[in-house]
Amino acid sequence: MPLQRRLPKRGFHNPFRVQMSVVNLAQLEALSENEVTPESMAQHGLIAGKGRRVKVLGDGALTRPLSVKAHGFSAAAKEKIEAAGGKVELIPLHA
Repeated sequence: MPLQRRLPKRGFHNPFRVQMSVVNLAQLEALSENEVTPESMAQHGLIAGKGRRVKVLGDGALTRPLSVKAHGFSAAAKEKIEAAGGKVELIPLHA
């Protein structure tokens, strides 16, 4: 029996996958800043490191306008931020 058939198969690992850190609106509401960037999220411990890509999800509610810069937004998060009078700015993934 050839070696390649004797060894167990382990699946597929995509080397081009883009890892995203996830932040919810409830976590952004707890911050005291009006302009939220990935750097400020890293300072407050919401994401692991400064260079990480961030996606904002719509879990929670906003009571004040926020200007949020991130690499991705869910449709619900974008709706809630704009409904509260805030601004959404998309950072390109390749930047």
